[in-house]
Amino acid sequence: MTPAEALASVLSHTPVLASERVECAAALGRVLVEPVASGRDLPPSDNSAMDGFAVRAADLEQASPDSPVELKLAFEIHAGGIPERPLEAGECARILTGAPLPEGADSVVRQEDIEAEGPRVRFQQPVPNGEHVRRRGEDTRVGETILEAGTRIGAAETGMLAALGRSYVAVHRQPRVAILSGGDELVEPDGDVSGGRIVSSNSYSMAAQCRLAGAIPQYLGIARDSPEALEELLRAGLASDVLVSSAGVSVGDRDFVRPVLEKLGCRLEFWGVQMKPGYPLTFGLFPEGTSGLNPLTFGLPGNPVSAMVTFEQFVRPALLHMAGHTALHRPTLDVTVGETLRKKAGRLHFVRVTLERRGKEVVARSFGNQSSGVLRSMCDAQALLIFPAEASELPRGGRARVQLLDETFLASRQPAF
Repeated sequence: MTPAEALASVLSHTPVLASERVECAAALGRVLVEPVASGRDLPPSDNSAMDGFAVRAADLEQASPDSPVELKLAFEIHAGGIPERPLEAGECARILTGAPLPEGADSVVRQEDIEAEGPRVRFQQPVPNGEHVRRRGEDTRVGETILEAGTRIGAAETGMLAALGRSYVAVHRQPRVAILSGGDELVEPDGDVSGGRIVSSNSYSMAAQCRLAGAIPQYLGIARDSPEALEELLRAGLASDVLVSSAGVSVGDRDFVRPVLEKLGCRLEFWGVQMKPGYPLTFGLFPEGTSGLNPLTFGLPGNPVSAMVTFEQFVRPALLHMAGHTALHRPTLDVTVGETLRKKAGRLHFVRVTLERRGKEVVARSFGNQSSGVLRSMCDAQALLIFPAEASELPRGGRARVQLLDETFLASRQPAF
């Protein structure tokens, strides 16, 4: 099965999760289930966009530097205050930014545009009607749809919800992901690594990848190399929406995942994908779990790089889809190949690369060691270069596409202004 076919299979079996109500302050990054309409006009009244003087534009029609117009300073209005009375002809009112415009006034003259202050204020030029006035409802009107269903809540949306007086909002539930690793050789980070034992680093990288995708990971532990131990942890994971395991999905004598999955009623959709790293990948669905859904299961390879790459390509899009997102994949860039790359045709390769800006182009350079066991290479990699299955060579200076892993590459050290 090709990676594209495998991804299509995963997404076709991945549900969008139901809604839950959360505090707006805790909804950052979540996706709205339903549209949000305004229950109020914003701003609630005409108000000043500047510190200055509220006036009647008609009073200043004849104002000029040679023949200034003087208006009586009648009163002052602060933000949050209420004008004490309407503004009469021949009057002006001191007004601060955000303060409501008094009845009778239709414009604001900036403080720096007047000649002098005192009991009477001198104006040297006309003012357009509506100058420096924020009109009632120019931001939102009562009943107007402000945020559509499917909107990802960012900083601006959080502020908008607060401005609309919303304390809670309906969003798609976050996926719950059960994580386990398998193997007698695995220990926790503080465990004894003598005698060929290794730390179960995959569980920690996968949990971090879950969090970055907006999911909630639950670490189940290490399954020892016995069907009984594996079955116990897999059963515990059925309360989650997704179960992700690493190792134990090849065809070795001590790989028990497939028979245990089948014993638990899992329907396997595929076993193996034509890609490198990450060929021994499995995906399936359990019968209805305790959450009321059919939990998905991903069996990832045991090698650290393979586990992380397959998570990025298949698990991450599924988690984002579950949470209601429509943009499921990391950004891509077209780049220049920094040195000739070669492989045997037949499988799509994800090549770990660093990126370098050279003028208007971006150059991708491969790590020398592309072993799927070299976890440090994922720390240094900024992107995965897509080496097509049918190709056996990408020449130096040729063009290729990369999938960004480190999106800070797009950030700039220089300000935009």
